[in-house]
Amino acid sequence: MDELTNLKKKVEKYKEIIDNIRFYRDIWKNSLRDTISEKLHHMVEQSQLQADVELRSDMENLEAIVVNLGDIKSGMYTQVNEDLKRHLIKHKGALIYQQLFNGKIIVLIQYPFIENYGQPKPPKTIAIYRPEELQEPYLIRHMEQFIQEITNWEDFDDDEPTNKIGFNLNFKPSAEDIID
Repeated sequence: MDELTNLKKKVEKYKEIIDNIRFYRDIWKNSLRDTISEKLHHMVEQSQLQADVELRSDMENLEAIVVNLGDIKSGMYTQVNEDLKRHLIKHKGALIYQQLFNGKIIVLIQYPFIENYGQPKPPKTIAIYRPEELQEPYLIRHMEQFIQEITNWEDFDDDEPTNKIGFNLNFKPSAEDIID
């Protein structure tokens, strides 16, 4: 048996992955980018969501399509003097379809945050897709999940049930503990 068999298989796998990267990037550039953008525009219009669908193309092969809810005054401010207020800006959140270095697409939710008020919550990764996997039903599901996450953030309170803390939660009663 050839002692380089395993190495040769690994090299073939590597070459296949490199070919896939080129293929995925071509699909994004030639069709997927526009398809995602059109579908998201359609959903925004039909749902009457106040959002912009933007293509961010600062870096070749790292483009992103962003459903951006925009920025507003948060309603919170410091009174600098009698005539001047310094408002805190609220970034209302975004749904992002970002090309990765390997041509796959990562889908993220950027949560709302208010500048200079606590730390922004890190983006939530919904999934990573090969271009052929990203179909319209997923886009709809992503938008629904995005709106649900943003709504939950906006409606934050302490009404949610919390996990109880206690040393005995990890222990089930033994037969000796149960009294008939």
